[in-house]
Amino acid sequence: MSPVRRGEARPIHNRIGVLRAERSLSRARLAELIEVNPQTVGALERGDHYPSLDLAMRICEVFGLPVEAVFSRTEFTPLSDVVYRRPDRTDTHAHDHQEGDAADV
Repeated sequence: MSPVRRGEARPIHNRIGVLRAERSLSRARLAELIEVNPQTVGALERGDHYPSLDLAMRICEVFGLPVEAVFSRTEFTPLSDVVYRRPDRTDTHAHDHQEGDAADV
């Protein structure tokens, strides 16, 4: 099965490398599970190639995640930013306001 060449106007971003690393899967093992060669996994991770719909579904099945958790038309926010995000000014003000409300009661 040959992956589709990447397009410049409508990129498809993915978290394959991150998900593979989280699960301690080698490229060779992931390739075996999704029935492609390890070079294909590398090309997908780098964004050099896009998967067919069938291959995307197989990848998602291995990770146990929905397609939108693995693939996106926009760049993913780094997981460290999501998990360790510092509150921005609006979060701080919302927190201050809630404390004020509690004091008024």
